[in-house]
Amino acid sequence: MTSLDSVFDKDGVRLTVDDAVATVTLTNPAKRNAQSPALWRALAEAGRALPGSVRVVVLRGEGKSFSAGLDRQAFAPEGFDGEPSFIDMARGSEADLDATIAEYQEAFTWWRRNDIVSIAAVQGHAIGAGFQLALACDLRIVAEDVQFAMRETSLGLVPDLTGTHPLVNLVGYARALEICATGRFVHAEEAERTGLANLVVPVDQLDAAGHDLAAALLAAPRDAVVETKALLSGAHSRTYEEQRTAERAAQGRRLRDLAGLAD
Repeated sequence: MTSLDSVFDKDGVRLTVDDAVATVTLTNPAKRNAQSPALWRALAEAGRALPGSVRVVVLRGEGKSFSAGLDRQAFAPEGFDGEPSFIDMARGSEADLDATIAEYQEAFTWWRRNDIVSIAAVQGHAIGAGFQLALACDLRIVAEDVQFAMRETSLGLVPDLTGTHPLVNLVGYARALEICATGRFVHAEEAERTGLANLVVPVDQLDAAGHDLAAALLAAPRDAVVETKALLSGAHSRTYEEQRTAERAAQGRRLRDLAGLAD
């Protein structure tokens, strides 16, 4: 893959690759990068299209907003062209509805694969599906004007695009419930203080900060980062003793590899 190779650009999503760093860009600033099923399919395709050489993925949005969430056309009786409306989905069987939502979720699940580290560079509005997309990534750098909000509950819905798990892990149950149930905005200072954001920077420095973090992540050997990410991402589901065992096994693999004794 050559430097800055454009893999694809469609349905509001552009994927480019520069050696070990891929950039996924939401490309509909006129609609504040509002999301649709077509965009979700393109995001899922981006994950499948990543070359094996990619170690870091930066997710960004063009314009003043990262993503203002679900395109309100989804709630119209006609829905999107060629797509079932939400009303039609609700009239279908439970199995069909579950399968459709599961398909939509695929756009949000691949960002935490152990073989990559994902960074969301977030400015302006990140609302509903936009908030959940930022939460799907491993790390978040935010601009000083960021406005996170989980508005699904105020619409009579629930957050269903994989955002509830990382949100609770980051800020705790009580704060996550309060954020979701009230739909209030979370601004940059609170985001950094509560762990939603790793770093807050001026708006005009957001892209540079993303590039700097990507470079820092590439400084360590890939296999060590992969093993460390697997250890940390699984820690919440293991007991203390199970985590100790996982650490020993991972370190054994690393030592054997460094000694040229890998299986």
